[in-house]
Amino acid sequence: MAKKKMSLAQKVNVLRASVMGANDGIISVAGIVIGVAAATSNAYSILISGLSGSLAGMISMCMGEYVSVSTQKDSQKMAIINEKQRLSEQYQHEFNYVQRKYEEQDIDPQLAHQATAELMKKDPLGAVVQERYGFNPQDFTSPYAAAIASFISFPTGSILPMVAVTMAPAADRIWATMVAVLIALLITGYLAAVLGKSNRVKSMLRNAAAGLLTMGVTFLIGQLFAR
Repeated sequence: MAKKKMSLAQKVNVLRASVMGANDGIISVAGIVIGVAAATSNAYSILISGLSGSLAGMISMCMGEYVSVSTQKDSQKMAIINEKQRLSEQYQHEFNYVQRKYEEQDIDPQLAHQATAELMKKDPLGAVVQERYGFNPQDFTSPYAAAIASFISFPTGSILPMVAVTMAPAADRIWATMVAVLIALLITGYLAAVLGKSNRVKSMLRNAAAGLLTMGVTFLIGQLFAR
């Protein structure tokens, strides 16, 4: 039996999980290593803290994506079950609902009726689910794919702050890490905006601000315990 290919929507969802996983890996581990670096100059301690944070975050992100997508998928399946029952018991009501949704988009009532009739004849369940719930019943995102994407992307993102903080000279490691992390966050912010079709500059600045805030707070906490 041929394996079903992923749709564009499914691929975008997996890419979203990958970008957000990498983004969280960068911010989370950067905050950890900056905080430890502010408290001690011991490179071994800094590296171990970063590796521990990367491992914990990887598992957390993986399970979080799996639970989140599984919950969404269960809700969508229940919506489909409910809609099948409505179609069998109140077909005309659902037909009118779809037509009304088209008319609300300033489509001529006659054209809206014609479009509804054609769609309901071809795929009544898909037409009503799309209009009532806003998703395509053929485009379920795999919780396993989302979990695996996060499982890989989180530690990948966490490599950057760990390399920056351990490879830079002791006197400059904090600033070097902050600069490297900010550049990476601007890139992931841009990619997230492209996938979400939102304002790219705003997304990049928001991402950078979140990273600066995280690193700033952990730096101050590290300074309190500096020795």
